[in-house]
Amino acid sequence: MYAFEIERPTSIADAVKALAADEAQPLGGGQTLIPTLKQRLAMPSVLVSLSGINEMRGICTDDTGRLCIGGGTTHVEVAAGAFPGLAGMAAKIGDPAVRNRGTLGGSLANNDPSACYPAAALGLGATIVTDSREIAADDFFQGMFDTALNEGEIITQVKFPVPAKSAYAKFEQPASRFALVGVFVAKFEEGVRVAVTGASESGVFRWTEAEAALSGDFSAAALEGLSVAADGMIGDLHGTPEYRAHLVGVMTKRAVAAAS
Repeated sequence: MYAFEIERPTSIADAVKALAADEAQPLGGGQTLIPTLKQRLAMPSVLVSLSGINEMRGICTDDTGRLCIGGGTTHVEVAAGAFPGLAGMAAKIGDPAVRNRGTLGGSLANNDPSACYPAAALGLGATIVTDSREIAADDFFQGMFDTALNEGEIITQVKFPVPAKSAYAKFEQPASRFALVGVFVAKFEEGVRVAVTGASESGVFRWTEAEAALSGDFSAAALEGLSVAADGMIGDLHGTPEYRAHLVGVMTKRAVAAAS
């Protein structure tokens, strides 16, 4: 580690002010940032802790029926208070220590290519609310570790439409418990959304061919004969691009079966 200052604001307004300082960086649950600091991959001079901002925590329903979850809400709180598809996904993130410290907003802001929440947000067509605006999930994720957030912008809340059916299926890397491939499937009255994490070099993405097939027949059988190309898939010691492309189809079928 190295020397840095830490600010502990108790309101969103104070956090935004603190983040205006040179080389300031927000700190949510710290499950990604702290290991990054230990490896000196990031060296901010000021950390702005968001854990003491009560207005960024909690779960409620808005007047349109969307589930609204504060950006500072932990994974274990989401697992206890969300609808089954989202709750089931949150319950399998990491281990108990990670679930009790990691936050929804921190995961989405980091946008790790193997994280679970990006698949849920994109699969559900969520709206990411910041201290200054609202961003549709389709516009939020812009590549590996890249989002539409501006410097110093904070995710204060995420609004999730509640689907008729949903589920998440994850083939996890056993040591890290990140997704080698994870698929979130959500069935709405107007159609089906399918979001894939862990597979692509460009980060989370929607599998539109599967969406079209499942919108006509929401069953695993509707996916027979469909596949994603291996081009652009991640290849590493855990699996080849072809292996990950194959897993996308397998995990999508499992998610549909679980949702059904």
